[in-house]
Amino acid sequence: MLNHKDFLKKAVQLSPKLTEWRRHLHANPELSFEEYNTQAFVLEKLRSFGLSPKPIANTGVVAIIGATAEKHCIAIRADLDALPIQEVQGRQYGSTSKGVMHACGHDAHTTCALGAAYLLQQMSNDLPLPIKLIFQPGEELLPGGATKVIAAGGLKSPEVLGIVGLHVAPDIEVGKLGIRAGDYMASADEIYLTLKGSGGHAAMAHQHSDLIATAAQLLVGLQQVVSRKAPPEIATVLSFGKIESFGGATNVLASEVKLAGTFRTYNEKWRTEAHRIIRHIIKHTCASYRVDFDLEIKVGYPALSNDISLSAAVKKTLVELVGVDQVQPLSLRPTAEDFAWYLQKVPGVFFRLGTRNESKGITAGVHTSVFDIDEDSLPIGAAALAASAMELATYTNQSNL
Repeated sequence: MLNHKDFLKKAVQLSPKLTEWRRHLHANPELSFEEYNTQAFVLEKLRSFGLSPKPIANTGVVAIIGATAEKHCIAIRADLDALPIQEVQGRQYGSTSKGVMHACGHDAHTTCALGAAYLLQQMSNDLPLPIKLIFQPGEELLPGGATKVIAAGGLKSPEVLGIVGLHVAPDIEVGKLGIRAGDYMASADEIYLTLKGSGGHAAMAHQHSDLIATAAQLLVGLQQVVSRKAPPEIATVLSFGKIESFGGATNVLASEVKLAGTFRTYNEKWRTEAHRIIRHIIKHTCASYRVDFDLEIKVGYPALSNDISLSAAVKKTLVELVGVDQVQPLSLRPTAEDFAWYLQKVPGVFFRLGTRNESKGITAGVHTSVFDIDEDSLPIGAAALAASAMELATYTNQSNL
């Protein structure tokens, strides 16, 4: 049986293929739930490894490594979709799809999972439990492709006992990995608020509803949710990124004002309570200003919390893989990730793959037109997924989780 260092040695030998796969995926991005060509590419590669993959959730893929008759398994998850961003020009492997780009590293995630599949398939007879590969669509778009995979039975037949996934980290140097046990990433909800009034002459404000003043009061008052209502031990974010007025002028009160924002936290009970408080503040503030309103709180991805015991097992694996100095602790991260949907159903671990290289000028953050990765990270990611899945298979098989 391979030890963790052997995984990395073999992954490094696979580097030319990993780079080739990643560049193909990067040059041919597809938007959420439209990943038909990406799905075909993944299916073809997995079949070439000797696997029998199947489509799931329309544009996703699942495959089993090892004895398919087993009742339980460990899962590796990767995401397939790209973002509606126009990539900077001049890259040899740049996007060939106008206005679409792998600006969040999902091309790297898919490549690493394919590399892990190749490595694990070479030792399929020695696996303590089968490994299920989940290549999901639509991570970037609500309700998230994970929900569709789960609804389609992706965590069943065989039943997933634990799941592992990774995400590129442009703030972590290539060669390093990051992990955090317990609470890690935030839930993310969208707030859409429309204020409505009759409008009218600004000099006669006492006869009309002043929606701009009401919006200003709401923006200040709603911050009480964070500063006065949130439990001090639970990090909370409430931000409004957009405000528009309609029908107004320097001497005309607007007849409609729209606000859009985001609410994020790390505790599901507090999340529900915060929604109630937000509605309460909006309702009573609007009533006091004689303003009508429409409010939608669009519930997004849940908070992501890594299983404590499985995180310890994966951290041990990563340390053995790259060395203790190359595995760093992660801070709470207020961004969201639909991997959290899987963790609502089964225990698992989501860790970070360092992709930054200042000497090569690879420093840009995700969701930008200039984002890129150091491709030397690809064999590390492939080995980390394969070794972590192997470790969880051994751990869960022994502890009968």
